[in-house]
Amino acid sequence: QVQLVESGGGLVQAGGSLRLSCAASGRTFSNYAMGWFRQAPGREREFVARISRSGGRVYYADSVKGRFTISRDNAKNTMYLQMNSLKPEDRAVYYCAADGAALLSYTLRSAPDEYDYWGQGTQVTVSS
Repeated sequence: QVQLVESGGGLVQAGGSLRLSCAASGRTFSNYAMGWFRQAPGREREFVARISRSGGRVYYADSVKGRFTISRDNAKNTMYLQMNSLKPEDRAVYYCAADGAALLSYTLRSAPDEYDYWGQGTQVTVSS
């Protein structure tokens, strides 16, 4: 089992920044590719970003490319999402997720059902 806890959400004005963190415990963090997803009210959960086990490969949804940066610190068992130039449409609950498919670490996997463990989510609200 892997336990994931997100933090760093909050209320920010459009154009502002937030940094989300995802702290992992349980099994070896570096064994998992990690992802960020978000879910807005009335919408399905959508892919935001993914990072490989070593951090050497990252992927982003087109909607956040150039504004968001995913990173990880395996020594601290923590993943991050730096969000800049936030827009009202970025408002959602943000979730981190762990993917245990080791051989697919460098592959883009953007479907929620491809991830094995999930955090409880952190709310991000962007005012216009």
